[in-house]
Amino acid sequence: MPEVRPFAAIRFNRRLYADVSPVIAPPYDVLDAAAKAELLGRNEHNVVAVDLPVCPAKDVGPDMAYVAAAELLGDWLQHGVMEQDKRRAMYPYTQVFTDHGRVHHRRGVFVLVKLTALGEGIGGVIPHEKTHKGPIEDRLKLMHATGVQASPVFGLFHDPQGKVMNLLYSGVGRPEQHGHLGSGNHSVEHQMWSVIDAHIEQQVIDLLRDKPVYIADGHHRYTTALQYQADVAKQLGVEIKDIPISHPANYCLFCLVPLEDSGLKIWPTHRLLGGMSPFSADTLAATLSGLFTVQELSINITEVVPSELPEGVFVIYDGVRKEALLLTPGDNLHTAMAKIQPGRPEAYRKLDVAVLEHLLISGVIEPTFGQAGLTRGYSATVADLVHQLHGSEYQLGIIIRPTPLKALAELGSLGETMPQKSTYFYPKLATGMVMAPLSPAQAHH
Repeated sequence: MPEVRPFAAIRFNRRLYADVSPVIAPPYDVLDAAAKAELLGRNEHNVVAVDLPVCPAKDVGPDMAYVAAAELLGDWLQHGVMEQDKRRAMYPYTQVFTDHGRVHHRRGVFVLVKLTALGEGIGGVIPHEKTHKGPIEDRLKLMHATGVQASPVFGLFHDPQGKVMNLLYSGVGRPEQHGHLGSGNHSVEHQMWSVIDAHIEQQVIDLLRDKPVYIADGHHRYTTALQYQADVAKQLGVEIKDIPISHPANYCLFCLVPLEDSGLKIWPTHRLLGGMSPFSADTLAATLSGLFTVQELSINITEVVPSELPEGVFVIYDGVRKEALLLTPGDNLHTAMAKIQPGRPEAYRKLDVAVLEHLLISGVIEPTFGQAGLTRGYSATVADLVHQLHGSEYQLGIIIRPTPLKALAELGSLGETMPQKSTYFYPKLATGMVMAPLSPAQAHH
């Protein structure tokens, strides 16, 4: 891993918001206008007012939107809604949640990570998805306007013996700040502390040195930080390598979580397809001959548990006829994938989401049923997939098992990125627990 360091976080005033439930939010890229309005309806100081000036954040907005976000953040700091810590710290962060009936405590830490080019090798930052221009332009304008990194990148690292987290959590008591997001089965408690101990900090830095960090969520945020660094170099009239080492533009706000943490959950991202000519199960079965065995599903669609699907098995749900099909890989599947993706390693070609995208959707469904152009949607749960299919623009749902965590590290080490929407890490990090200042004066507290 590149160098990590503590920082003096900007966060909500602990005297006003020991319970941060009203002011934290899910990551900006999973919110729409309705969700933003609902959060602001709870509290006008909700972090989305600063972090999500343009909604959705897929394209860059007008300059005034980012200026307004910066003015609002300045007002909050001036009036004590938010404040900056007086000393640098590392910030242990726990998420308590229920998944399949079991309570989990996922432990991480907010720190700054020194920027390196993506996929630079041993000890570097390794992506698993490609990025798009629009979201980067939006985040970059926000960073320049506000002078902060408002939301963290979610990073993973190897800590098989739990040394890093055991060090950071060794002396903590009650959380300094805590809060809930979500409701019912999807309620997540967020807890945070600060550790100000030079000895512990140095041990953590030493333990993380030369370990790769894998980006779980936040590829656009990390790429934006790289672009911000390049912009600062241009402003200073120097090469990136010649930016003063302590300048905050050289670092990116991360929440680091061990790959071995039992609370690290990947949910599947199921596909929804519309814009097709009438779908026929018989036509699909004939077209897939040799690639998959197609048979009617013997259980109700709502009883499908994606994590229990075997490797390479998919469930297709016809939302019009309310019929489900089970697709089991055939003898010719891997040969077909080798022909479609000859330049990719075997680990990529065996990936369920790669088979789904390249072979099933692009290779079969689109040319057979979608000549007019497919419309696409996504869902993290079977229940939501079924709900979206009923009376909507979509005709077909494809249920996929979760991408194995080991695939992320394996493909990352090979320099391979996965298809878009390959992973859905649950739960998402909360935005608003900490912000990282980008002005040298603030960063050197």
